[in-house]
Amino acid sequence: MKDLRRYLVLKYVQYLVLSSSNAISTFLGLLGSLYTIVILQSAKVSSKSTAVLISSLAKADILVSVSVVSEMVVWTFDVSISSTAFTSALLQNLLTANAHISCLLLSCVAFEAYLITFFPTESRHLRTVKNATLTSRVIWILVTAECTLFQTDDLLKASSTSAPNRSPCVLLFHFSSTAAALLKSLSYFLGILLRIVNVYIYYKIFFSMSNR
Repeated sequence: MKDLRRYLVLKYVQYLVLSSSNAISTFLGLLGSLYTIVILQSAKVSSKSTAVLISSLAKADILVSVSVVSEMVVWTFDVSISSTAFTSALLQNLLTANAHISCLLLSCVAFEAYLITFFPTESRHLRTVKNATLTSRVIWILVTAECTLFQTDDLLKASSTSAPNRSPCVLLFHFSSTAAALLKSLSYFLGILLRIVNVYIYYKIFFSMSNR
């Protein structure tokens, strides 16, 4: 379990401490996720709710892998892309989905650690594999819907110049643009809130363990 704790520390630094990911943190994160997926396949690791959340966290880096590999293929082999704007937006939205999924799952892990520390008996019925699996699926579905909206907005922006002024596409464009802007603002403030909550949770846990 020490390796899993180190992996969580790496992910907390990557997504909740650093303002933005860089090449080094991304590379280390990918290696850590690959190693974690291998560890979680082992029979030595018990199937607990925390392990389910960490497994989903590691699998979220598949989105980063797809984005990085795609960019490397385009750059290395000088592949021509018919819709550069669409592809660029798609790769960026994959990274956005990874960051949002990771932040939410890390916050779930922190909340579970809080329950284990302060309400070990009372929260036992909540800390189940079933609930952890359901939570992970809900997070993936919500973030997928979010990034689908972002991708739709990017696609409509790219094609808006050729659309007539009063066509239904223009109305759809304005609706999508407004919804995407509101969602981005909400995601930004939610990200700040999650950082504060995570710091508070581990602050409480640290001093609780120190006083024992």
